[in-house]
Amino acid sequence: MLASKIFAIQSEEDFEQVAIEVFQYQYENCLPYRKFCNLLNTDPKQVVHSTDIPFLPIEFFKSHKIFDKQQTEAESIFTSSGTTGMERSQHYVAINKIYEESFLRAFKQFYGETTDYTILALLPSYLERDGSSLIYMVDRLIKDSNNPSSGFYLHNTEDLVKKLLDQEKLGKKTLLIGVSYALLDLIEDFDLPALEHTIIMETGGMKGKRKELIKQELHKILAVGFGVPQIHSEYGMTELLSQAYSSGNGFFYTPPWMRVLTRDTEDPLSYVEYVTGGINVIDLANLHSCSFIATQDLGKLHLDGSFEIIGRFDNSDIRGCNLLLL
Repeated sequence: MLASKIFAIQSEEDFEQVAIEVFQYQYENCLPYRKFCNLLNTDPKQVVHSTDIPFLPIEFFKSHKIFDKQQTEAESIFTSSGTTGMERSQHYVAINKIYEESFLRAFKQFYGETTDYTILALLPSYLERDGSSLIYMVDRLIKDSNNPSSGFYLHNTEDLVKKLLDQEKLGKKTLLIGVSYALLDLIEDFDLPALEHTIIMETGGMKGKRKELIKQELHKILAVGFGVPQIHSEYGMTELLSQAYSSGNGFFYTPPWMRVLTRDTEDPLSYVEYVTGGINVIDLANLHSCSFIATQDLGKLHLDGSFEIIGRFDNSDIRGCNLLLL
């Protein structure tokens, strides 16, 4: 079974072999992706390396149902966040178990067993809407921690701070995962001592609640406010079933079934290395949708295989997306 091969990847050779198999499968079974490949005159027989594979612009998830024709229905439909009236991405997930295996394996790889942690989630903007893949993931991590102190917090930050300090006194390893603006609100509203047993993980954006900050500035403010040496980050999105993690300095690392490439900002079909480019993500766990996605993020690869996010394309700068009209 192809899904089992994905989570058995142990080397670059394994990754390349499985990536080609996944491409061939999705070319045959994901009709919007196949049409996109055909418009690029892609001959699937000539695709022999991951860099030969066409990457679907992420905007397709707003206009098309990117789904495996062999699957009768989706077990979940995740939707992107956005303001009222904004067109949102929809990600049809055929088998929730694959998503769960992906995020549980990745968490264990980077952080160890969930049962080692008290997991506290400060994700109000996500809790206030349905269809969040992040809430689905964090809810499962909280349940798997098997810890009655783990849980979600919407606006009851006093309870959250009490729980956080209680866990510190007990010397219990704690993960506080939160959206950026809510973490900033927390350190402004409470004078916290240095947290010696807590990992602070931000999940991105201000969601229109605050002025956007560059990551370095955001992390510096949060590190001082929480009294921690580093701020961790999670890189994921509605359209993916895998996450990359950073334990500091904004350098993200991927699990074995996920890769990031950087495309030329002037030529989306060419690649660059070690300079700023558009982020292309290979997420082989996204088997029954599309595993090869060209995002709107700008980033840079590093020699050790990590990557950092520099910013985003302006809409006026996105090139090569006229194929969205198919």
